[in-house]
Amino acid sequence: MVIKKMAENINILYLFGFSERMGNHLENLVPLLKSQLNKGSKIGLIFIHDGVINSSKKGRIPNSVRDLMNLSISLYTMIPDLKARGISKENTNEGITPIDYEELVDIIDATPKIISWM
Repeated sequence: MVIKKMAENINILYLFGFSERMGNHLENLVPLLKSQLNKGSKIGLIFIHDGVINSSKKGRIPNSVRDLMNLSISLYTMIPDLKARGISKENTNEGITPIDYEELVDIIDATPKIISWM
């Protein structure tokens, strides 16, 4: 229920499914997020599928992930996808909230605009 309360302030939610360690998808998304923030949008982003690799604090963190983490947005990562990739939720970067499917549904339910970036 705490997650749903936090999500009530989000008006755009991104579902992001790419690992930045294998591409540059965030590099393309971050400028768009900055533009939306400048227009007053309240943004949330959920790492799903291979995107959860971006939330790991192990190894080299790509600059685009650091840029994303410095934005004033709500960041989440899916616990089941972390487990499937051998990443414990304790090994996620601070500022990224691990969530389960029930919390994902709560966040989606509370958000008027959902954008899939996969």
